[in-house]
Amino acid sequence: MNILITGGAGFIGSHVVRRMVKNYPDYSIYNLDALTYAGNLENLNDIEEFSNYTFLKGDITDATFINSIFKKYAFDGVIHLAAESHVDRSITNPLEFVMTNVIGTVNLLNAAKGLWKDNFENKLFYHVSTDEVYGSLGESGLFTETTAYDPNSPYSASKASSDHFVRAYGETYGMPYVISNCSNNYGPNHFPEKLIPLFINNIIQKKSLPVYGDGNYTRDWLFVKDHAAAIDLVFHKGKNHETYNIGGFNEWKNIDLVKLLCKIMDTKLNRSSGESEKLITYVKDRPGHDLRYAIDASKINKELGWAPSVTFEQGLEKTIDWFLENEEWLANVTSGDYKEYYAKMYQ
Repeated sequence: MNILITGGAGFIGSHVVRRMVKNYPDYSIYNLDALTYAGNLENLNDIEEFSNYTFLKGDITDATFINSIFKKYAFDGVIHLAAESHVDRSITNPLEFVMTNVIGTVNLLNAAKGLWKDNFENKLFYHVSTDEVYGSLGESGLFTETTAYDPNSPYSASKASSDHFVRAYGETYGMPYVISNCSNNYGPNHFPEKLIPLFINNIIQKKSLPVYGDGNYTRDWLFVKDHAAAIDLVFHKGKNHETYNIGGFNEWKNIDLVKLLCKIMDTKLNRSSGESEKLITYVKDRPGHDLRYAIDASKINKELGWAPSVTFEQGLEKTIDWFLENEEWLANVTSGDYKEYYAKMYQ
């Protein structure tokens, strides 16, 4: 099989690419990435010489380019991860999210439809999405695959739109597809604009830890390697035209997570107990901030046998260890444009 993985130099994408390249030597894996600020080929140094791996630099918003690579490489399957994904950035520049997440997805769907020409046997378009399309939960309840969409940010609205287009191509053209909606990911190689890697970096640097509002926003956390394993499973065994929610069964209030992170980091860095917690500062809440996300992942567990391999505490410790062992990687990705962005958003 020839498999196209979009966004494969990014955080989640690099873990998926590595898993597919190593686990399926008979597949040809093509990694398409535009290498914007969050795309980093250093994430894939360990597999770049594998004979079944090819990197393609390009932008999914460029329809001519997308059509040309589908024609050249005759992809049998697509695992679509390329996306703008940071809510704060979407508030600043919504149109960028529309272009990448909506137009880019439609370009890929059109190219797949043009190549496969209604002969969809052994073909699949796998669209990776987010739990944020469901909106916000109260203090109880879980998102299921049938929860009504209710996006509250430009980011989640753009992902909801892309989900709808994938389903529409399935109904209108018979496009074979699966969709998965995941909770917050964390783990190695995570670009430090998101909470956990941002705060790991700030604790190392003894910089303030900017917590939105009162810190009581609640999220479900999924270890990225468990997510990659789930994507592998859904791609190979998921039912056509089905949706699978992927969650970590790990609900944490932001402030409790940050305090746990501080505690572990103090131990790892041989600092006095409570030293890092003193860095916590509460900052003005962002607009449209969803109170709580929580995934019901019982469908993928019952139908495909997937379950998380680590607890949140175990995964967090693995994540911290990786960042402390890869400070050069961290220094490289936090230089230049990132510093300007960070100053604008949090200082």
